[in-house]
Amino acid sequence: MAFKLSARKVETLKEKGRYSDGAGLYLRIADGGRRSWVFRYLRPGGGGQTELGFGPAVGRGKDGLSLADAREKAEAARALLRRGVDPAADRKTAGTGVQTFGEFADDYLESIKAGFKGKNAVADWKRDLEVRCKALRPKLLPDITTNDVLAVLAPIWLAIPRTARETRSRIERVLSAARAKGLRSGENPALWRGNLKELLPKAPKSKRHHKAAPYKEVPGIVAALRTKHSGADTAVNRAAEFIILTAVRTGEARFMRAREIDFEQKLWTIPAARMKTEDHPEGRPHEVPLSARAVAILRAVMPEGLDPDAYVFAGQWCDEHTKPLGHNAVLHALKSVYPAMTTHGCRSSFRDWCGDETNFPREIAEMALAHKVGDEVEQAYRRGTALKKRRELLDAWSRYIEGQSNVVALRA
Repeated sequence: MAFKLSARKVETLKEKGRYSDGAGLYLRIADGGRRSWVFRYLRPGGGGQTELGFGPAVGRGKDGLSLADAREKAEAARALLRRGVDPAADRKTAGTGVQTFGEFADDYLESIKAGFKGKNAVADWKRDLEVRCKALRPKLLPDITTNDVLAVLAPIWLAIPRTARETRSRIERVLSAARAKGLRSGENPALWRGNLKELLPKAPKSKRHHKAAPYKEVPGIVAALRTKHSGADTAVNRAAEFIILTAVRTGEARFMRAREIDFEQKLWTIPAARMKTEDHPEGRPHEVPLSARAVAILRAVMPEGLDPDAYVFAGQWCDEHTKPLGHNAVLHALKSVYPAMTTHGCRSSFRDWCGDETNFPREIAEMALAHKVGDEVEQAYRRGTALKKRRELLDAWSRYIEGQSNVVALRA
């Protein structure tokens, strides 16, 4: 930075006025020759322009801060501003133990970042605490109110709801930590229930749409998977085909254990513990009827005498079946033959086929996907016939994949 003053000039200036050294630092000479250093700056958070006095300045025969000392103080003030801290507020709280939100938030992030797992977690926190919370940073911790937090969240609540929710959560954590350290008291102004929940509009839920192949492409996808595992006997390709045939979720197949299979009844029963999903909040077991091809896949991947607790689809390099397939293994197998496909998208392909190419009732297709249909009374009444109809549906799906039929009519 190019400075405008020199030590000699500072000592010899006499006329009343304000003389800039650059970057906010000024030598001010008032009536009677009183000389002082002032630092002019814009308050963080849009608080307008203000100035901070550094004390008397040196002059001929007068003690005071030299130009070098004043520049050092000015640089310290600029460093605070870069962190979003008001130098005047910082001076006010010096020696009192009171901190600004910006100061405490930076220290708090430094103290907890070692526990973060995501590679972008620190950057995300810094973005929220430094950019989203810019208006909060210069405020003293005890002075922050619900209205202050609302001023940060309201402009982004509906525009970028996920980021807004994360920002709110991080503000709450910072203020909770400040209270735990005795730096503020009372209720947390960033609290959700009974506080901000009543003041912010309800943000619409955004639904994630998983990439799915058109169902007309599915027979070709399965054929490609079979070609791959005929050349290299890998469980992952068979698992991918099995998931397509049964229209189950990937996790349900990955963690399938040998004891869950009834080969005589051609039935797979997924335990209630693995069915605690949005559609099965009470965790009911789910019965999956198995087509002939699905049974053939299971017999191919399950060695004779397999332990009942062993995983059916074993992870790589795990001949004892003591570890399941990796989380992304099936996804990679599918993408290697059809890049636009996802594991959950297999279920969408199945559902589209049910609606476009069959006469099976909608509720049968939904029940095949383990979606909750109707109330408990209706579900109990349908239990006897739903399994039979779902078996017919999945057998028809298997035949379609084999290329044996395109349109399926429900038997009267």
